[in-house]
Amino acid sequence: MAKPKAVLPDPEAVRALVDGDRLAVRVTPGARVEALEISEGRLLAKVRAKPEGGKANNAVRGLLAAALGLAPSRLELLRGATSREKQFRIEG
Repeated sequence: MAKPKAVLPDPEAVRALVDGDRLAVRVTPGARVEALEISEGRLLAKVRAKPEGGKANNAVRGLLAAALGLAPSRLELLRGATSREKQFRIEG
C-alpha cells in the first residue's frame, strides 16, 4: 500500500512565517502522517521518519521544500540538528 501524501498548507501562509531568510519549525518525528501545520503563528512539522542518523531532519527538509516549491538543497539546517526546535535558512 502506498503511503499517503503529505498534508501541506498554502505556500503563501508558510512564506509569511519566514523571517528574512530564516524559518523556525517545531518537529514531531515518528508521526503517523506527514504534515505541516500552522498553529498560533508557528510552523509545526510532523514526519514519519525516526530521529536516527538525520532521517527526520531530511524528511523535514523535504516537506518544507515541497510546501515552498523549492529544491531541498536550497534549505540549510542552521540550528536544532538534535532538537525538536529547528531553524532553516532559505538560500537564494
